[in-house]
Amino acid sequence: MKRISPVILAIVLLACTKQAPAPSGAKPTTAAAIVEVSGGKQSGGLGAPLSDPIVVQVNDAQGTAVQGALVAVRLPSGAVADPASGVTDSSGQFTTTVSAPGVSGHFQVVATSTDASGKSMEIKLDEIGLGYEQILGRQLNVQYCARCHDPESTAERVSNMDNLDTKPHAFTEGDTLNKISDTDLALIITRGGPALNKSGSMPPYGYTLSKAEIQALVSYIRAIADPPYKQSGMVYANK
Repeated sequence: MKRISPVILAIVLLACTKQAPAPSGAKPTTAAAIVEVSGGKQSGGLGAPLSDPIVVQVNDAQGTAVQGALVAVRLPSGAVADPASGVTDSSGQFTTTVSAPGVSGHFQVVATSTDASGKSMEIKLDEIGLGYEQILGRQLNVQYCARCHDPESTAERVSNMDNLDTKPHAFTEGDTLNKISDTDLALIITRGGPALNKSGSMPPYGYTLSKAEIQALVSYIRAIADPPYKQSGMVYANK
């Protein structure tokens, strides 16, 4: 029996085990963008976790989710993310729970990843830390104000904003409300809109809320303003 050369046998085996070529037009999956899925524009107590987790997604150039991409979270001093870094799951998403810093006001959560060329890419999410007085103001807002001042309906509350002839300002409308002094905001809440020649659809709450509660509402409105409230450069609403 004629023996087969070891060299020839190796070539035959390699040919048999060689993988089929990739389909025509197939491209490797590479990261090209990081986007927000959910979790932005939340408010929470100082040092406490925000009510909802922050979820970001890494996509390739075609918008397809990228699994296994490394994501890291950058926060201001005092804020905490759990976990602070990790890889995207099968849906291309990374989820983390963020606790607010110990100082009230707006703060940013910056989620970063790396694109196919090794260049850093990031998405910034604006969040808000609330002190005790501002948390009280948020509770009062839910109880008395949100039905008219929040355009978004929820499972617990249907917005009434579109039913009013004069549309109330959302408390986040810093472009308008930042121009009104604390005194005038408190006066509108206490005596109603007509106290400053505003719509009568805004009822008075001076007999319902204490002065401390009204101040808490003003403090909450200042905290969630977008753009953020700055005390300098105010003008009074009745001028």
